[in-house]
Amino acid sequence: MTEHSEQNHSNSADHIEQPYNRAGEQPTTTRPVMQPDNPYASMRGSITSKQLPAFDEAIIHKYNRSGPRYTSYPTALEFAPIAESLETKILQNRETRAPLSLYFHIPFCRHLCYYCACNKIITKKNSDSGDYLQYLIAEIKHKRRLLSAPEGSSKPLVKQLHLGGGTPTFLRDEEMVQLWEFLQTQFEFLPENEGDYSIEIDPRELSEDTLKVLRGLGFNRISLGVQDLDETVQIAVNRVHSAELIENVLNEARELGFHSINIDLIYGLPYQTPDTFNQTVQRIIEMSPDRLSVFNYAHLPERFKAQRQIKDEDLPNPAAKLTMLGNTINMLSDAGYQYIGIDHFAKPDDELAVAQREGKLHRNFQGYTIMGDCDLLGFGVSSISQIANTSTRYILQNDTDLQAYQANIDMAKINPTVTPAVKVIKTSIKDRLREYVIMNLLCHDYVDFKDVNQKFGIDAITYFIDEIAQLGAMQDDKLIDMDAAGIRVLPRGRLLGRNVAMVFDEYLEKKHKNRFSKVI
Repeated sequence: MTEHSEQNHSNSADHIEQPYNRAGEQPTTTRPVMQPDNPYASMRGSITSKQLPAFDEAIIHKYNRSGPRYTSYPTALEFAPIAESLETKILQNRETRAPLSLYFHIPFCRHLCYYCACNKIITKKNSDSGDYLQYLIAEIKHKRRLLSAPEGSSKPLVKQLHLGGGTPTFLRDEEMVQLWEFLQTQFEFLPENEGDYSIEIDPRELSEDTLKVLRGLGFNRISLGVQDLDETVQIAVNRVHSAELIENVLNEARELGFHSINIDLIYGLPYQTPDTFNQTVQRIIEMSPDRLSVFNYAHLPERFKAQRQIKDEDLPNPAAKLTMLGNTINMLSDAGYQYIGIDHFAKPDDELAVAQREGKLHRNFQGYTIMGDCDLLGFGVSSISQIANTSTRYILQNDTDLQAYQANIDMAKINPTVTPAVKVIKTSIKDRLREYVIMNLLCHDYVDFKDVNQKFGIDAITYFIDEIAQLGAMQDDKLIDMDAAGIRVLPRGRLLGRNVAMVFDEYLEKKHKNRFSKVI
């Protein structure tokens, strides 16, 4: 399961005095610089920080409403059809000094998981991966021709790469080698001990050599979809595997030298109980992954066909789900994991945890990331890119239908005005300001008004006076603390950080009030 705050190398923000809400005003920055006296650093103090999330069932009930996960702002619901040749102009005009994060979407799976909320293609045909790989390579060639390299280099620099899906390991080992070797001809990659190169894997679908091949290529981080270790639950969601299989994969990955291992779990699945899920969490703690993502299952069978295999009466009730969440938080905290935010936990020495304590954590369509200075370049069906230039930032998406995506790639080979992206969001000056506030709340549980004033040329208290008034109830409930310096999310409010962020979302109440699943 996967889910980019930006940095600019200009210091012009210090000299901008006009507020952002004036017509025609240009952004002070497209990638806000983290100053040496970073106000978001060390907010948690030591590893045994007071910022451990506090679980309060009554408060969660009070504030638990639907909201986005904010992998971007504006969110993907603001996409509009893209104008002809716009993607070409965006790629040609991007800031060449900004490094790249590459994302590849592999839509295929060999098995249908009934909890799935993605547009996956279930197939066992090996030829599908080879055909799809050729389209990926064609898209890479198309986009690479439009990209300029930074001064002194012949190729754009890549600091991060991620393969998601679907099941990326649906690609055969030799196809993975082919893709990786082709990418080396198009881009300059940081050495694997400096870059972040990750892939999602289905432990049931690994060949004997897959992990060795991946590590040999330079992948240094893997994520395993586990969801639950209870056999009854696994059968109910059609994803059966043993705990021993998961443990063997983790052990092999460690022996091969992967830097970081993530495990995905889901609470709220059919036949789960607090006791059975406790057993799963305890077993996973014993396996000692570097990171965990613990997701809330949102049952939306009217939207996702696969979920129609799950009966409502087999699902745990809301009280049981809250108990599972509370137990999980306590167990992981006791085991020494740091709560990052929005379902994510990491060991204190993991890069995510370190970046959060240093005030350098970011969030984008890949979730939490340490690579906030990168442009995201997506490849494959439904993939999303986030590209900045000197005046704004664009979010682009490829077609979500496989045949339509492939038709676009075929057309682009003969008609240069045709591009893979079919949707776009052009962020406004106000969007960039609100994004900065939202992402710092979600990454660092804090917004520093002086920092916002310096970067965006506003008086934050005056500019956000209505939002500050709306936060009054949360301050009364001790979810946050507000003063002239800024807004701090307190331990009691950390699980509801999205609710705090939603106050600053201009689009949510106007257009999309009921389009999201519950926060908890």
